[in-house]
Amino acid sequence: MMAIMEGREMHLKYRLIGGKSELEVIPIVGMGGIGKTTLARNLYHDPSVISHFDVRIWATISQDYSEGGILNGLLRSVWVGHPLLVLSNERMVEELYKGLKRRRYLIVLDDIWNKKPWTVLRKCFPDDGTGSRIIVTTRLLEVADYIASGSSYHHMNPLKDDESWKLLHQKVFAPEETCPSELVSIGRNIAENCRGLPLAIDVVGGLLSQAERSQVFWEQVAKDISEAAADNTTAHLFQILLVSYNYLPHHLKPCFLYMGIFKKDSKIRASKLIKLWVAEGFLKPISGKSLEEAAELYLKALADRNLICVPREEFKGNVKSYSIHDLLRDLCVRKAYEENFLFLKERYIPGDIHSRRVCAHRIQDIDRPWDQMQLTRSFLSMVDVSWEILSLLISAFRLLRVLDILSIRRIQFPGEIIQLVNLRYLALRTSKVPSSISRLWNLQFLIVKAIANSFNRHVVTPEILDMTQLRHIKFKGFCVWYDDQYREHIVVQDQLQSLSTIADSGLTDRVLRTIPNLKKLGIFCDEKFDHVRDLSRLHKLHSLKCSSWRDADLSNLIFPDSLKELALHNCVIHDPHMSRIGNLPNLQILKLRCCGIKNRKWKVNEGEFCQLKYLMMASLHLDFWAADDICFPRLEHLIIRRCSGLPEIPYGIGDIPTLKVIEVREYLPPLLDSVRMIQKKQEKNGNDGLEVRLSTTTLLQ
Repeated sequence: MMAIMEGREMHLKYRLIGGKSELEVIPIVGMGGIGKTTLARNLYHDPSVISHFDVRIWATISQDYSEGGILNGLLRSVWVGHPLLVLSNERMVEELYKGLKRRRYLIVLDDIWNKKPWTVLRKCFPDDGTGSRIIVTTRLLEVADYIASGSSYHHMNPLKDDESWKLLHQKVFAPEETCPSELVSIGRNIAENCRGLPLAIDVVGGLLSQAERSQVFWEQVAKDISEAAADNTTAHLFQILLVSYNYLPHHLKPCFLYMGIFKKDSKIRASKLIKLWVAEGFLKPISGKSLEEAAELYLKALADRNLICVPREEFKGNVKSYSIHDLLRDLCVRKAYEENFLFLKERYIPGDIHSRRVCAHRIQDIDRPWDQMQLTRSFLSMVDVSWEILSLLISAFRLLRVLDILSIRRIQFPGEIIQLVNLRYLALRTSKVPSSISRLWNLQFLIVKAIANSFNRHVVTPEILDMTQLRHIKFKGFCVWYDDQYREHIVVQDQLQSLSTIADSGLTDRVLRTIPNLKKLGIFCDEKFDHVRDLSRLHKLHSLKCSSWRDADLSNLIFPDSLKELALHNCVIHDPHMSRIGNLPNLQILKLRCCGIKNRKWKVNEGEFCQLKYLMMASLHLDFWAADDICFPRLEHLIIRRCSGLPEIPYGIGDIPTLKVIEVREYLPPLLDSVRMIQKKQEKNGNDGLEVRLSTTTLLQ
């Protein structure tokens, strides 16, 4: 795809980094699925473009945009590292203008649907003769004309037949493979009927890549694609995408349709999606695997079919989030409505609520009559509503299995929820969890977010420890303390796989004995570590996060050898303890945020971090770092953010053969020199694929 689009990119790249010094707006216009966003993204991440601009910001507008949300997102990108106050839209426009003044900036405004957003946003962008550029993508020619203001726009045309076949071949076959001769003419026919639309080719290629490579099967797909392409209206792309959905295995169809609950252009957290799939009962048991592990295989299957995608910035060895193209999401919403699978009110969908699942993205989506909702099993609200409306909803939804109301602020725990005894999944915002929650004996997932982040210790009564069906417990914004000292009997929660965030003082040996199968744990150090916390008894624990307000010393914390991921926040790390971390035999991911390193020096010893693939260092108190390829022989992804004292990256990192990405944000100027030296060293060693990502924001020395 990138090779095919290279000619388009070269012309636009010249307009970005060459040409006139005045501010220039470059609209990219074309129909949905033709590759506008892909082209803009390739330009945005091009190394020569990155080095040319002082500031780069990406903003997605879409149809249901929020003016304040867009301005806030832009301002956050300009004011990186600074606390943001609640400002009016007019004030944010002023501050954006000031923040971009006399800087060479590149702004990408993706997916604009009408003229109105531009009338506001244009006021944010100063024209100082610095060579700044704005890229706008839109499907509408009249919007492109209005925004261009006399400058030329880039109109994207469909791929030619040969380009379409080349792209399809790339999607179906590995780089060293060639298409069998008996499939070539069929494949070319399929590619031609995709009408030169990269999205259609991408999705059909995903279908063929996962299916049998037989002439009979390809001919059937070619027939279906030909019939879909015969639609002479603009709906032909939808029909082609529908073919791919129809070929999905039965067990993947509900998982794909469920993607429609998420807002357009949003990042979809894999952990949340997996929990919802489990609670909904979509997953088939796989021998030797938990339901959550089966869900990860389902996600991979959808990604392999190009129905969902992994964002570029994600670490491929541990994908945390996914995204879905707007047109594929539209397919989810339409098919879900037709099959009475999910009700999500959209402009093109009429009618009443009879669905087993209801999702509200806007306040007007929650309407009457309530008597049509008696069969509803899942309700998810992405918008804040009054408690009076929600109380009526809960009364109507007596058979609910899934209730996600995290967007609704409620100081007191809603007592009506206790009546929903069929609940499997509960996510809400509140200030306290009552003991009566134990009456929800079928509950598998409990997610509670504090009204305001405080990390005050919240006492959880012993009853929650008796809920044997719980699989995941997550408290956001405050930590819990298990008050089990008066319990006579210990109930083992052998289904519990994740628990966060729990106060260290409440993580007693007695509690540890009740959670033998825990895989993920979050600890908040609410007091000094003056006693040993032995986590080695948790033999299945693979992910641990430790945080603190007080720069906790972790010397008395014993990690299990099973750990694969470790995240430390606001902790003090002494040399011996760092060595113990480095010698964990299975550690693949290490994230260090706002941590203090003893003497502000970190010298990695030979043989440490042998399995580490991902290292993130953010806001570390660090002046010196020494390491080489012997210490990180398998490192793939290195991220350094806001390490204001770090002057360079160890030169020995350049000898690591597995290195794929170095990402640096807010750095001292000399550190950039060491990055360039490492890049040259990697190229000399034959690694031309090393990707360097820079924020272009430097810190003053």
